Amino acid sequence: MGGAAVQEPGSPAAGDEHQDGYARGLSARTVQMIAIGGAIGTGLFFGSGAAIEQAGPALILAYLIAGLAIFVVMRALGELLLHRPVAGSFSDYATEFLGSSWGFAVGWTYWLVWVTTCMAEITVAGNYIQYWFPGIPVWVTSAVMLGVLFAANLISVKLFGEAEFWFALVKVATIVGMIVLGILVLLPLGIGPDEGPTLSNLWADGGVFPLGLAAALLSLQIVMFAYIGVELVGVTASEAADPKVTLRRAINSLPLRIGLFYIGSLVIIMSVQSWRAYHEGESPFVSVFSSIGIPAAAGIVNFVLLTAALSSCNSGIYSTGRMLHTLSLKRDAPALFSRMSSRSVPLPGLTLSAGVMALGIVINLVSPEQAFTYLAAFAAAGIVFVWGTLLVCHLVFRRRVARGEVAAVDYRLPGAPVTTVLALTLLGLVVVLLAFTADGRLSLIVGAVWFLLLPVGYRLSRRRQRAPRS
Repeated sequence: MGGAAVQEPGSPAAGDEHQDGYARGLSARTVQMIAIGGAIGTGLFFGSGAAIEQAGPALILAYLIAGLAIFVVMRALGELLLHRPVAGSFSDYATEFLGSSWGFAVGWTYWLVWVTTCMAEITVAGNYIQYWFPGIPVWVTSAVMLGVLFAANLISVKLFGEAEFWFALVKVATIVGMIVLGILVLLPLGIGPDEGPTLSNLWADGGVFPLGLAAALLSLQIVMFAYIGVELVGVTASEAADPKVTLRRAINSLPLRIGLFYIGSLVIIMSVQSWRAYHEGESPFVSVFSSIGIPAAAGIVNFVLLTAALSSCNSGIYSTGRMLHTLSLKRDAPALFSRMSSRSVPLPGLTLSAGVMALGIVINLVSPEQAFTYLAAFAAAGIVFVWGTLLVCHLVFRRRVARGEVAAVDYRLPGAPVTTVLALTLLGLVVVLLAFTADGRLSLIVGAVWFLLLPVGYRLSRRRQRAPRS
């Protein structure tokens, strides 16, 4: 093999599970729910109204195509995780297969994606609280909720996992409940409105592509970003009990989750009522529950939206703290962030991340609609970069396996490298499509500024590495 040493999958390496100081406090049950919850967010519960209005029933096909690409990304990540399960998987794999500059870029980009996402989510959560308590300022409730989630993450990874388990359970129960009620309404049982609910709504009102193929293609960018968070299961690698079994099961169940929670719910939503009944700024779930005759439909969905926002922020605090810890171990971040608390959590990383997220509350207090627009725009460009880099890492990994430089694992992405290239192509198409909408162009501009700043940060980190670490 040309003298190359074969690295056994899961063998100790810099920053891996044997050296990073984490405790395995996440049970299989918790990791499964994190995997489920990560794939369900406000994009489905609230944002899908705008997507339905833009694409009509073709949105179902867009979710299906994007879901297949996301499954490829996750199976590629799963193969890399079985090769070497690490908490900072995205950054570590980029460093191992593409070089230190890529690892630096991916790590800091993923950190900022979740920080900016949480800035928006925690403020949105404050707005949801105002539904019941309009007299309490948004910044007060946002600050309290951020503090509670931060404290939960500090206490132990087990407490984080339990919180995420129940957040995810609320979201899953809501979707399953809506699907079951929708099916009952569609059956000739006399439940719900006498006229309107029928599967033919999926094709009878203007066809599957009522607004044309171009509209369906443009919806891909909305759909792809609704899947942000599905990759969170990869961050749990160093804290999951029996990760090689747990992570495999979580990833393998992804097609079922996408089929049930996204495809299934959209089929019901657009069967109970024509796609023309849904609009931007309105939750399709409120509309469906109201049409079925569920009392307090708006209040129920508002609670679920609050849960989804808190779940996103909870996961964001967890993942950003771990990513800073990983970056520090590689000396891509100050040494301070490599420290762990007595409870085996990355205290300095969690503290900085939550502190930066708190700036979002201050920004919201000062007047910041424009600022939040830019922050949210970055998450769109950043997550595509992270997913795309994972796919490229997988291609390099497979090439090294073929050359005998690393050992193959028994969990392989089907159809690779063809499926890997196809998923990369779809991500590339999404980037191109961004240029055709105002919000998309903003994402590209903000992303371009960030990626111009990364080389500066990388050079500064190299200078710091030359100095001896105390």
